Amino acid sequence: MACAPRFRLLLLMVLVAPSQGTRLGPTSRLRYSRFLDPSNVVFLSWDFDLEAEIITFELRVQTTGWVGLGVTNRYTIVGGDLVVGGVLPDGHVYFSDRHLVDEDTLQEDGSQDAELLGLTEDAVYTTMRFSRPFRSCDPHDQDITSDTMRVLAAYGLDDTPRLDRERTFVKSIFLLQIVHPDDLDTPEDTIIHDLEITDFLVPEEDTTYACTFLPLPIVRKKHHIYKFEPKLVNHNETMVHHILVYACGNASALPTGISDCYGADPAFSLCSQVIVGWAVGGMSYQFPDDVGVSIGTPLDPQWIRLEVHYSNFRNLPGVRDSSGIRMYYTAKLRKYDMGVLQLGFLTFPIHFIPPGAESFLSYGLCKTERFEEINGAPMPDIQVYGYLLHTHLAGRALQAVQYRNGTQLRTICKDDSYDFNLQETRDLPHRVEIKPGDDLLIECHYQTLDRDSLTFGGPSTTNEMCLIFLFYYPRNNISSCQGYPDIISVARELGEEAADSMEGVMAMNNVDWTPESIRKAEKACKEAQQTVIIKTIDEIVENTTGWIPEITPMPQGPCLESWGGKVELQDKTPAGFRVAPGALSAAGTVTPWYLPLAALLFGQGAFSWLLATQQDTLSS
Repeated sequence: MACAPRFRLLLLMVLVAPSQGTRLGPTSRLRYSRFLDPSNVVFLSWDFDLEAEIITFELRVQTTGWVGLGVTNRYTIVGGDLVVGGVLPDGHVYFSDRHLVDEDTLQEDGSQDAELLGLTEDAVYTTMRFSRPFRSCDPHDQDITSDTMRVLAAYGLDDTPRLDRERTFVKSIFLLQIVHPDDLDTPEDTIIHDLEITDFLVPEEDTTYACTFLPLPIVRKKHHIYKFEPKLVNHNETMVHHILVYACGNASALPTGISDCYGADPAFSLCSQVIVGWAVGGMSYQFPDDVGVSIGTPLDPQWIRLEVHYSNFRNLPGVRDSSGIRMYYTAKLRKYDMGVLQLGFLTFPIHFIPPGAESFLSYGLCKTERFEEINGAPMPDIQVYGYLLHTHLAGRALQAVQYRNGTQLRTICKDDSYDFNLQETRDLPHRVEIKPGDDLLIECHYQTLDRDSLTFGGPSTTNEMCLIFLFYYPRNNISSCQGYPDIISVARELGEEAADSMEGVMAMNNVDWTPESIRKAEKACKEAQQTVIIKTIDEIVENTTGWIPEITPMPQGPCLESWGGKVELQDKTPAGFRVAPGALSAAGTVTPWYLPLAALLFGQGAFSWLLATQQDTLSS
């Protein structure tokens, strides 16, 4: 009979074997949340384990029917994945991992990769909490990445899961936010300072860039700005495209009043070193606890240029605005003074994008080999901790790639699913070091299938930009480093003659734009020599040249099977393992459990050994 205690011990070891990865439980606090619909009926909370590559969602909907949450792409919900659940009238729950075969019909996946953590219903809400891997091995599941994600939510009024367009919502969200504001320090001596344009009459024009020059706070000793947020007039929110704050060199002679930033008076375009920036879809941003914008020392700027970009597409008359940026600063100093480096394709008409392009890539090169010389002082390595991506309406993806000694080192930041309506400052998961001599390449991906004429680089929302702002420390004097191709050689590759850059730009209007000529233009722009423009806070401009290096795509990591194991790309293990079903409780919730493969194999061997031992004992 000694076998019975050993059997119970081994069975207990199998059942309590830990799962792979650390998972948030049914009652763990989820740090991030927002409503997914205009009526605030669908509320999503989420959190994630970056190391284990597991994300946990909780969806709460004002319904007593089914609810669903998943991910789709920017063009169609067909093919999107949707985890569906609900509580039946008898108290039993249903839950499954599905995908859309058309705009209305859901089909259950062959591999069930979502783990249910809780499912409840009361008189008002149905609440479903579950976790899933960032990247499962199921081809029907969309990956959770550091890109902008199109989160798909849907619900019904009964327990028959079928999509209704009135109750289906897609919202762009950056799910993998590395730092939550609650995790950061808020100094007790915080002072607020507003930089705003005052009672500005917005012109009845599609695009207006309004600039004014304002003083920074006057302080007797060094302080640090540690947070900023947009200050928007409610009824004008949709008109404000972006707000930028530029530091001015203390030797600058600045104009007064409000005027067009890039109009007849060139003085209103002075000051080009970005301190902070906000764009449509962004919210407040707080710097990491060890960095801040320095003010109050002789080396710090005393004045800034405030730039507000308005898009008054309906040409509304009589609209007055007082938008700007609210800054929070403190005498409690941080370890590092931060700066912002602007990279990309120089914004002017040499940047062109053909019409009718399914895909068109543009490049802007930055060469840092002369940074220390241009900086005017010894310059330590740049430590990058955050970034802001910016294109206009045709932009689909951006990335910044770093090279050292001619070899690709890393992708600093990217977004393969860029959304013009969600432009926000984002933190890197790990800080990136840029050494003098490194090359930085910005690649922007555009689509112009809806356009029948050329799109040129320029300030209007209907023009295009290709910019990435890197937030870094310690601060130096370099404000921007941007490139553009030799447009004369591009024109010649397309069979057009051009004696100068202006003729090269005009020649693009003579090209018959077909898929073949679009590809030819993209290749010509990439292979042309780039001129690199480097600019400092004191408006010193230096030029250099370079060539666009190749970009080697980064390999994808392993996928996570539903049994908890990781499968490398070269492995041929088929998908389709199912999670063991959870035990239903009378309250209509699920207490899920599952066993890793190692535990299952151990258990199988243990049972075989016990049976053999028991047979030996009986036979003796």
